[in-house]
Amino acid sequence: MIPNSDFYVRLLWCFTGVMVCHAQEECGQPPMGNRIVGGVDASMGAWPWQVDIQTAKDGHICGGTIITKDWVLSAAHCFPNQFDVSGYTLYVGRHRLNSWNPNEISYLVERVVIPSGYSDPSLGQDLALVQLQRPIVWSAYVHPVCLPDAGTLFPGDLPCYITGWGNIRDGVALSGVGTLQQVQVPIISSSSCQLMYDLNPSEKVDIRSDMICAGYQEGGKDSCQGDSGGPLVCQMVNGTWVQAGVVSFGLGCAHANHPGVYAKVSTFSSFIQSNIPEISLYGRVGPNWASSLTVLASSLATLLMGQLLR
Repeated sequence: MIPNSDFYVRLLWCFTGVMVCHAQEECGQPPMGNRIVGGVDASMGAWPWQVDIQTAKDGHICGGTIITKDWVLSAAHCFPNQFDVSGYTLYVGRHRLNSWNPNEISYLVERVVIPSGYSDPSLGQDLALVQLQRPIVWSAYVHPVCLPDAGTLFPGDLPCYITGWGNIRDGVALSGVGTLQQVQVPIISSSSCQLMYDLNPSEKVDIRSDMICAGYQEGGKDSCQGDSGGPLVCQMVNGTWVQAGVVSFGLGCAHANHPGVYAKVSTFSSFIQSNIPEISLYGRVGPNWASSLTVLASSLATLLMGQLLR
């Protein structure tokens, strides 16, 4: 008997559903569900990939994101001497900067890898891969974000989020218990971002191919000092959170015509994979996916053949 269309629909749903679940269990899915200038307090566990980077001398200096059990993504300018990492401590599962965090675990740094062309944030290449001395322990409050393949697009006006414990405005630190801040900002196209910065010729800023902008032309919401190295994340159509940018630089905080400038993560996909071969990038079929597709395709063919021979 020839199977009806409902059979094919249910089989296709099963086939694709397994694929989606396989992808989502690895990154970009906060198990808990759902200051930054103009932001609000984040709920505990909302951004489980957020990392607090501290030094013994200065305390909190930067943010970062968990990308695998051994690696954190941050900004190159957070590590002025990449070969001296003895003074750094990274905290995962942290929600409040100045209070007790029941889900927090600290890690020391093994090494930092920075693109060879980096010299200054305004000249691009402002990205750092931070290897930890021991693997991260996963929990509902500690989970990796997804990183994009080179072909992943983040179009203008796409709503995204920035998170961090940085200043709430120029020169004003986050006060009280220091709850992690979040703020929604839209992606700004590179051409529009360049036009905004060009409005003041005395402030020369070149938006390079490895940069991405986000914010509002009128200002009011932005990342600020202390948010450096932290994430600009966007939710894709399948619900997965993918990191579009790393907080890099800006002229002041939340000023009109000065949107935040971020290291564009997708342009560093080859650099990231060459240093972390085991990582799976969003939008690219990796070895695990390939083997899963083979198994699923074989199962699909067997099921179909069984139906056709009845």
